[in-house]
Amino acid sequence: MPVIRTLGTVARQVQQVQQVLPLTVAVRNISFSPRQVTSDASFHSVSFSETDHPKVLITGGLGQLGVGLAKLLRKRFGKNNVILSDIRKPPSNVFHSGPFIYSDILDYKNLREIVVNNRITWLVHYSALLSAVGEANVALARSVNITGLHNILDIAAEHGLRLFVPSTIGAFGPTSPRNPTPDLCVQRPRTIYGVSKVHAELMGEYYHHRYGLDFRCLRYPGIISADSMPGGGTTDYAVQIFHDAIKSGKFECNLKPDTRLPMMYIDDCLRATLEVMEAPADSLSMRTYNINAMSFTPEELSQELQKQMPELEVTYDVDLVRQAIADSWPMDFDDSNARKDWGWKHDYDLPELVQTMLNYFGVETRMVQAS
Repeated sequence: MPVIRTLGTVARQVQQVQQVLPLTVAVRNISFSPRQVTSDASFHSVSFSETDHPKVLITGGLGQLGVGLAKLLRKRFGKNNVILSDIRKPPSNVFHSGPFIYSDILDYKNLREIVVNNRITWLVHYSALLSAVGEANVALARSVNITGLHNILDIAAEHGLRLFVPSTIGAFGPTSPRNPTPDLCVQRPRTIYGVSKVHAELMGEYYHHRYGLDFRCLRYPGIISADSMPGGGTTDYAVQIFHDAIKSGKFECNLKPDTRLPMMYIDDCLRATLEVMEAPADSLSMRTYNINAMSFTPEELSQELQKQMPELEVTYDVDLVRQAIADSWPMDFDDSNARKDWGWKHDYDLPELVQTMLNYFGVETRMVQAS
């Protein structure tokens, strides 16, 4: 493989963005590595039994999904079996909630040491620049989303890890069927984020077939959560509207009111990630799956929210970059293969989503007023 350039300095500019083995972990003896390994390298040799839990490393752990996934996995596998990592300083509540470690995905040696020294068996790779942010800095997105992925793939294959890498609705383009979009179809994205995710899907599947890497991937729709701020994604209007509704009672949307996109509440997303990672390998007919819960437009979301907050004022000031991205993405995901192969089923539709978000912010507001 071509030599990976050191980009650690550049990586520190990044805000890294987003189970797990069945209790019986298949052990593979890989006698080769896609990357040249020094002759004095020392690795732990680990055997697993049905009573062992996976040891999980989450990269990009301070983004929208990492903290929530860590909480879910720690509840299931034990606090010390799940390590969050990022290049940013964690808030104190995250730091004290369980193991946290500095990790730069562009530093291959650092990553490898973390995997070896902590006896990692599962790796969840959430580090990435999202769509709109990536378009503003293509070179950085290419480095983080592609070069970083190569490091992750090499280390995962070398050490026989189970690897999860999320993909996205952004992996499709304007020539893809949009309503619905199947698992397998034309993919010609027009953003560096989308291109990097198609690259991740194909490279992960290649490593699976070439090196036996246990690669698993879900194409996430837009993910909505209350406990994290929007991170630069095109679907983030669906998070921002709740923050603005609570704060000012006014929201200005940067997409057209009839822009339909697939969406999912974060609890469904995290549960799907856990379920696909725990699914027996022989139940998986493919390595990359669509998952979906609901599809709606900004207008439909606003109307549902206004049922609870009639005073909410919604206006539109379309961002042409974000609109062009949204217009090239699926309107609805066909996730029938995920539902058939490993029993995927969502819990939250639009009314439940809105009520859950408002309940969260209502509790938060009362706490602020009480203090």
